[in-house]
Amino acid sequence: MVLTGILLLRIAGRKSISQMTLAQTVVMISIGSIIIQPIIESSLFRTMVAASVFIAALIIMEYVQVKWNFAEKFITGKSKVVIENGILNIPELKKMRFSVDQLEMRLRQQGISDIADVKVATIEPNGQIGYELKEDAKPLTVRQFKQLLAQTPQDVEDSPSPLFKEVINPTEPSSSQKTLK
Repeated sequence: MVLTGILLLRIAGRKSISQMTLAQTVVMISIGSIIIQPIIESSLFRTMVAASVFIAALIIMEYVQVKWNFAEKFITGKSKVVIENGILNIPELKKMRFSVDQLEMRLRQQGISDIADVKVATIEPNGQIGYELKEDAKPLTVRQFKQLLAQTPQDVEDSPSPLFKEVINPTEPSSSQKTLK
């Protein structure tokens, strides 16, 4: 029966519990309850059929969600905006029964220490947090770093605010003039 359960769960798809939607979680719990029935009774065939029906229902629900957007909103739900431009959306948090402390904990787990750095944060239907940082709070990407390295010295001198500006003392001869003497 364990092998049958593993086979059915493989057919259902690979997702961890934290990634499952409410409907998927209900189906998986139901399958777990059904799989233990042969231990209590001796009806192995009926148990496999019932578990297969639940897996088929799950696959059909997932297909319907992919096919029609309104079905996805009804079955899975949609993400809720909890931070917008660094400002908490307290009414939405209250609707979801989600405390500010819980939100801050999730943000810290993502490496975000200041809510003001967040452009938009959402709580996804599976409970995960999605976010976009403000432009000034985004980390430097490899592409941006390469672009900085690729700038020629002329580009750096022409830039409006260079990091360093060469200071030439007019009273002291330059190094090229020193070598000529």
